[in-house]
Amino acid sequence: MNISLLNKNAVICGSTQGIGLASAKILAGLGASCTLIARNENSLLKAIQELPSPTGQAHHIAIADFDHPDQLEHVIQAITTAYPVHILVNNSGGPQPGPILDAEVADFEKAFRQHVICNQLLAKHVIPGMKKAGYGRIINIVSTSVKTPLGNLGVSNTIRAAVAGWAKTLSNEVGIHQITVNNVLPGLTATARYTKLLTHIASGKQIEETEAEKEILETIPMGRIGLPQEIGNLIAFLASPAASYITGTSIPVDGGKTPAF
Repeated sequence: MNISLLNKNAVICGSTQGIGLASAKILAGLGASCTLIARNENSLLKAIQELPSPTGQAHHIAIADFDHPDQLEHVIQAITTAYPVHILVNNSGGPQPGPILDAEVADFEKAFRQHVICNQLLAKHVIPGMKKAGYGRIINIVSTSVKTPLGNLGVSNTIRAAVAGWAKTLSNEVGIHQITVNNVLPGLTATARYTKLLTHIASGKQIEETEAEKEILETIPMGRIGLPQEIGNLIAFLASPAASYITGTSIPVDGGKTPAF
């Protein structure tokens, strides 16, 4: 099975921590030259030092804030002018939790910009190079709410579904060029976002975080939350030549928690 990413260039968004960084490490370990995109330069400089270079490949950083799509577009234009992108990992922090009726219009607009608009801008700029290379992988890190809405995540549920619809549509349009588009749906994973979510749940129920986590773990068949590298492993597989006939999918990585199949 060919999972080598030798001579492949990957752009990984939101890649200074959590799933984004874990994915970048695995892609780099398979031989990809990785460009990390995030908004904090110091965090980027630290993260790039953690990437392996088993084939002597070079890695890069780019600074962009997903709250400002115009800024991101300038960054991706510069990247694709310098070298073709074979692998794009779309990843951005999720919207704040809360009931949908508590959300303001601005909350939806911000989330739509960060997730749908930015994904679209990135895809439009990397796809020409993918077509020319006859190889392309677009992988969106989304959420299991694509399969079934999650409680108290009104804005997130709405926007994640929009990303899934966007991705399926795109996969149908670019498949003829041997470009695949897939969604990875992390369940509860040991990241900073999980820590914030746990605090929010405990506060809402007026219980200790340890008790809130115990209740959460009881809903997961495997009895634990996931690790960022476990999500990264699937992302790396989907990015590889081995996944050449997998496209238009949304794959949960959640220890069996999602009730849909």
